[in-house]
Amino acid sequence: MRPSSKLKREAALDAAEKQFLATGYESVTMESIAHESGVAKQTLYTHFGSKRALFLELVTTSTTGARGAAFAASPDMEETSDPRELLRERLVVQLAQVLDPRVLALRRLVIGELTRSPELAGALYRNGPAYAIEVLAELLAGIAATGALEIADPVAAATQLNWLVMGEPINRAMLLGDDAILTRAEIEEHVEGAVDVFLRAYAPRGPLA
Repeated sequence: MRPSSKLKREAALDAAEKQFLATGYESVTMESIAHESGVAKQTLYTHFGSKRALFLELVTTSTTGARGAAFAASPDMEETSDPRELLRERLVVQLAQVLDPRVLALRRLVIGELTRSPELAGALYRNGPAYAIEVLAELLAGIAATGALEIADPVAAATQLNWLVMGEPINRAMLLGDDAILTRAEIEEHVEGAVDVFLRAYAPRGPLA
């Protein structure tokens, strides 16, 4: 993509996000996005095809961007690696990203459009929760390979850990609003507790007497 085209695309997505989050999906038009972004309406249609496709691109781009460092490739595991620290560090960043007010607002908007546009929720799920569990499962498999944890099904274990960490804080923020978002100190404390429960559940069992 040419630099000028990339700049226009980013300007359009920024304007679209601002308008969608401010007024909802239905009230936004390609014309209003063109006006705010300074990108010609015809150019918007050339880049995205339709308002629905533009919204889908926004959901995909925003969710992928929010993954950041928390969802980077799993590090090489060594027997000396500290599972608690590896998990704590990744999950603190992940929870903080998911609780970003912008990400929460987008999630609420997508849920509101679920019956009309299930593909939007599908894109958010694939690029957010599903991807997070996939990468976390890879990390847990690496930890288990060192003998530090006993995990027969890394995907199931990753799902359990993911929701030990994410479930209650996300529900609070989604339903009670941004004032219910945990502070950084609260995020760290919450993750510590969730990781402690998980490590106790998957600690290696000694041989039966």
